[in-house]
Amino acid sequence: MRNYIARFRTAFNPPPGMAPLLPRRARAGRLAKPPASAYPGAVMSLPRSLETCWVVSDGKAGMEIQCLGLAEALGLAPQVKRIVTRRPWRWLPPPLWRDPLRAIDRQRGDGLDPPWPDLLIATGRQAVAPALAIRRASRRVSDPAAAASFVVQIQNPTVDPARFDLVVAPEHDRLSGPNVISTLGAMNRITPDRLAAAAAAHAPRLAELPRPYVTALVGGANKVYRLPETRARELGEQLAAAAGALGGSLLVTPSRRTSPAALAALRAGIGQTPAEIWDGSGENPYFGFLGLADALVVTADSVNMISEAASTGQPVYLAELPGGSPKFRRFHRAMLERGYLRRFEGRIERWSYARLDETARVAAAIRERLELS
Repeated sequence: MRNYIARFRTAFNPPPGMAPLLPRRARAGRLAKPPASAYPGAVMSLPRSLETCWVVSDGKAGMEIQCLGLAEALGLAPQVKRIVTRRPWRWLPPPLWRDPLRAIDRQRGDGLDPPWPDLLIATGRQAVAPALAIRRASRRVSDPAAAASFVVQIQNPTVDPARFDLVVAPEHDRLSGPNVISTLGAMNRITPDRLAAAAAAHAPRLAELPRPYVTALVGGANKVYRLPETRARELGEQLAAAAGALGGSLLVTPSRRTSPAALAALRAGIGQTPAEIWDGSGENPYFGFLGLADALVVTADSVNMISEAASTGQPVYLAELPGGSPKFRRFHRAMLERGYLRRFEGRIERWSYARLDETARVAAAIRERLELS
């Protein structure tokens, strides 16, 4: 372990003549291809078409959705690889992984074996070192005409972004670099066609509920937020008052993080107001409720939920919860200032904005980078 610590320190404070693995600050600039000299003897040809795609993740649903959304926006049907890493590598930062592809536990997760994909989209700390290993391996094939894998990392990889072909990170992470794309919100799988289809599927069974529909996306406790029963009941009362003032109904979908006690308190606050509240059984009506929404109220604890709500183009209101963090506050402030979000104070108004579609923007950047039509 002492040797690992020494190597970790070297990553931050390398001796003279050695490039840092973890630079304190990546330089800002335009999207640029890494120089060929960075990979001695490497094959630098990038794919001229995208036919195969892997999504490599540690299984976190929220992050995996961003990868799937990006692949779908590129017209690809990705193969999802959920990896589990063995000790001690799972505890160590990516630069200290001695042989990343051998560090994967194939008994508990998926293996990573050639042939390598045209496009690899990775997310999560456990996927950083394996993704970089595949990037290197794909550039060392014996066929000089072979194309290397184009490797995209979603979220801050905590290593030099220049080691990837592209890094997509949220603005509130404050990561910059020549090959970094900053997004305001999270990428997702929301498209107008998907919402229209989901709305049509759910509309018949909700036809007796009066419109307009106020859709509430309710989260729960995470590392920085809490949803106590008192706040859940208060939120239910605010939602009921807002829907009542409009003569409409509530469509409520809780998340996996919504505790049974908080959901019960929310129900109590909503009372007799016309509402459809998903109880967690059967298929999640999430897309249907988004597609049917005339306005949305979203709790503050989820960047994904807020981003998906803003992808509808309907008014989106922020419901505050106890807690928070500087990153969340920066995200909320940016969404408020750019007109995608308003604070929820118990009433709903009509307003409009151009729907947020970061997924399409990143997909277009990849096509441009690879010179794809």
